[in-house]
Amino acid sequence: MWFKNLTVYRFNKPFSVDPDSLEKSLEDFTFSPCSSQDISKFGFSKAMGKHGETLIHTAGDRHLICATKEEKILPSQVIKEAVEEKVAQIEAEENRKLAKKEKDALKDEVTTTLLPRAFSRRSQIRALILPEIQMVLVDSSSAAKSEELMALLRKAIGTLPIIPMSFKTPIETQLTEWLKEGKTPAAFEMQDEAELKSDSDEGGIVRFKQQDLSEDEVLAHIEVGKQVHKLALHFGQSIAFLLQSDAAIKRLKFSEEFRAGNDDLGNDDPMAKLDADFALMSSELIALINAVVESLGGLEDSI
Repeated sequence: MWFKNLTVYRFNKPFSVDPDSLEKSLEDFTFSPCSSQDISKFGFSKAMGKHGETLIHTAGDRHLICATKEEKILPSQVIKEAVEEKVAQIEAEENRKLAKKEKDALKDEVTTTLLPRAFSRRSQIRALILPEIQMVLVDSSSAAKSEELMALLRKAIGTLPIIPMSFKTPIETQLTEWLKEGKTPAAFEMQDEAELKSDSDEGGIVRFKQQDLSEDEVLAHIEVGKQVHKLALHFGQSIAFLLQSDAAIKRLKFSEEFRAGNDDLGNDDPMAKLDADFALMSSELIALINAVVESLGGLEDSI
């Protein structure tokens, strides 16, 4: 339920959601486990997990979706050894060297034979569709995995006019200024971690962790031209996170005090607790994104 990372997209055309219609669209792409010959399967699953009943969970104009991926674990070394053994056997029997095309065919054959015996692993990825701020927040630190989910959603609904969140001013320019001045916008408090990079290939990267970022040792790197590409921040009293120059927001950590906001509901009705936590989390994430956009000088104009 509690998001740990954010890859953020914005709609570049007005977008609204009808929950019933979206539910029906997602049903055609529901997750099903791998069969004996499937290498992987990817599809939508219950948004609220085992306590939910629907593929989309809606509260107001906030919509949570979830996708599950199952992948067969078939190490390349295992395939390679099996193919080499088979190639050696055939070459010995037929007294000739196999062509590359024949070896490739053997590799496919071996893979097909091994798949039914391969272990599998499952992972899930969630996203918040937020028409009220015209954005989609994906709970992933991987751009590739986020794109995979967005591609599946686009396939389900037919269109998804989104672009990655980007800003009028380069993020590293703003973060460098904050660190240089030792002052952040009122919504944020600087923490003790940063990564600085040089624009030149020879300039290198320097990382600071658990260090006072106002010290001369840190600021000296800015003086020689390095810029801040990652900066640890705290939003109010609720969320610690790492803001990156590629607009990714990583290592989200909601404070214990904030997460305890719905503890008075108890555990008698798990779905009611999940629903309340969803409302609490989504409201704070919207506040965080709005504060980030304002503090960084606004979003880049749509093209």
